[in-house]
Amino acid sequence: MAKLEIFFEDNLNWLKRIESSSINLIYIDPPFNTGKTQQRTQIKTIADNEGDRVGFGNKKYKSLKLSTTGYKDSFDDFLGFIEPRLIEAKRILTKNGSLFFHLDYREIHYCKVLLDEIFGRDSFINEIIWSYDYGARSKKKWSTKHDNILWYAQNPDNYIFNYDEIDRIPYMAPSLVGEEKAKIGKTPTDVWWNTIVSPNGKEKTGYATQKPLGILNRIVKIHSNSGDRLCDFFAGSGSFGEAAYKLGRDCLLVDNNPQAIEIMKKRFSNYNCTFYNELNVMISNPNSSTSIQD
Repeated sequence: MAKLEIFFEDNLNWLKRIESSSINLIYIDPPFNTGKTQQRTQIKTIADNEGDRVGFGNKKYKSLKLSTTGYKDSFDDFLGFIEPRLIEAKRILTKNGSLFFHLDYREIHYCKVLLDEIFGRDSFINEIIWSYDYGARSKKKWSTKHDNILWYAQNPDNYIFNYDEIDRIPYMAPSLVGEEKAKIGKTPTDVWWNTIVSPNGKEKTGYATQKPLGILNRIVKIHSNSGDRLCDFFAGSGSFGEAAYKLGRDCLLVDNNPQAIEIMKKRFSNYNCTFYNELNVMISNPNSSTSIQD
């Protein structure tokens, strides 16, 4: 049975305790250094004749604010912040392990050079573009609707890539490839089209920068094996952990944001999951109602 272990502490201190060559796959989605506070407000609407919204049939609804989660996303020296963590990430990867580094256009080119220095340029395998089509459009430039995911292998000649596990997608021009190929579909390229987490969908946790399971499931299935040990030390809402767990992998999740920990406690309440503090002391498990502040 897969298990999740979640640590409420600074990830650099945590990484230094982890045994070398012990993690098969690392995915991280660090703060994008936007200079803003990332924030997500959850609301619900109720019928109200004096409401602020108008719905179908001109019925009026009132918006109620449920909660707001977020974190500051700004560093004076982002590379100085991320470098020691990436050095530790390389150390703890197994000989055939991989790192997936998820960022956006603001810092990705600087981090690519940094990762080349740490892992070696030959260890760079792919830059994956996650493209989505949702949200407002800019009137001053081409609207930015993609993130960048860098894939580095510990050993460029020996890494996990389960080709047969790749999900198939439809051909854009099925009539050109024939009925048989069209029925099977094609494998994706390094551009992955996937919607963001729906603001009103069941997958949504309320965390400001939650990533879709569709993207993370693909990474887990193709770049690790059942029973492997995975890690995300910028865990946020824990989406990578959920993908790993449901696919039969153990996963270590780390975050020092109390809101993230509380969201994961709720999300994983029925999972084989244990929470620890910075002293590596268990603070909660599925059979306990212990609060993270205790």
